[in-house]
Amino acid sequence: MVTGDDPVVLSLVGVRDKAAFMERCARSFRLPDWFGRNWDALADCLTDPSWTPGVRGRLVVSGWQEFAEAAPEEWEMARQVFADAVAHWRGVPGARPELVLAPGADPGADTPCDGS
Repeated sequence: MVTGDDPVVLSLVGVRDKAAFMERCARSFRLPDWFGRNWDALADCLTDPSWTPGVRGRLVVSGWQEFAEAAPEEWEMARQVFADAVAHWRGVPGARPELVLAPGADPGADTPCDGS
C-alpha cells in the first residue's frame, strides 16, 4: 500500500467527515490529480501501481478515533477500503502489506509515500 521500507503515517487528527478524510488521503499518499475523492477512486489508487510504482508496504493510521466517532459509517468504509488494498497486495511478490491502527492520537507527522 505504500512505497519503500518506511511506513506512511496517515494522521486523521481533526478529520470529522468524508471530505476531510479524502483530502488527508490525497495529501498523505500524494495521490494523482485524477483522484476523484470517493471510495472507488481511493480503492483504485491504493491498488493500481501505474501512478506510483511499488505501492505495497505499511500504512499506519493514527488519530482515527475522532473520525470513527463523528462518521462511523464513513470510517467503516475507510477500513474496508484499506483492508481490501492489503488483501490485494498480499499476493504480489515483494509486497509486505500491513495496516496498523495506532491507538495514539498522532505518532508523527504525515509521511508522504516517497518517504520525504
